[in-house]
Amino acid sequence: PVLVLFLRGSHGKCISNYSSQLKSLPFVKLSFILFLCRRFSESGDKGWFRSLFVHKVDARKDAHSNLLSKKETSNLYKIQFHNVKPECLEAYNSLELHQDQDYPCEVVGSWNTWYGDQDQAVHLWRYRGGYPALTECLKKLNNNKEYGEFRKERAKMLVSRRNQLLLEFSFWNEPVPRTGPNVYEMRTYKLKPGTMIEWGNHWARAIKYRQENNEAVGGFFSQIGDLYVVHHLWAYGSLLSREETRNSAWLKEGWDANVYYTVPLIRSMESRIMIPTKTSPLQ
Repeated sequence: PVLVLFLRGSHGKCISNYSSQLKSLPFVKLSFILFLCRRFSESGDKGWFRSLFVHKVDARKDAHSNLLSKKETSNLYKIQFHNVKPECLEAYNSLELHQDQDYPCEVVGSWNTWYGDQDQAVHLWRYRGGYPALTECLKKLNNNKEYGEFRKERAKMLVSRRNQLLLEFSFWNEPVPRTGPNVYEMRTYKLKPGTMIEWGNHWARAIKYRQENNEAVGGFFSQIGDLYVVHHLWAYGSLLSREETRNSAWLKEGWDANVYYTVPLIRSMESRIMIPTKTSPLQ
């Protein structure tokens, strides 16, 4: 009975309720219990005491990029974050992004951050054909003098820039053009290394709770750049619609469990509210 009492307390459940009882135990008995528990926990990964607290996960048999991405398509995505000089934002938005049918890439969406980093432009590109399409596109652009002049002009307007290469989750919608007006939210999660498969398993079930109002636009995870980063892209008619839609998810049985099990996987998270530019396919 004494050992059971100690284990319940060490497991983090209502320790304060047992503190007076523990104090009443003879010092020798309590010391002996601590000694036994330490020896069991140090006796190896398969010790019964250690197994109470260690969550065992089977070793992966393949890269998470193969297990989580869509097999029917070979799309590769690039997301760009451009921090623009405040006085140049209007001129920056007037620049037309380079698009040509001879290039195996297309703009999925372009936005200005409304709430989040100010004076920031966000662009999402799709390369149909994966890495070969990306390589082909870069070779053509390097030989394109017009594009070179475009980059020089744009560079004068920027404070900094950052990008990532992404794959899309197999269970998310593929982003397609939509009419507006909409406000977009990009929720960015930086996960603990090694947890991407667990994240994907939970969200493959949870995404069904967020489809009723057509708010789910796309879900992506990083391959090059900052790693173990997830981007979820949502569309709402307004900020009020966003609040109502998010609140309604909590009324559905199962959504709370998804939040409970995924929050411990996160190192940090960020929310951007974005407004589409005039030329964005996602309006």
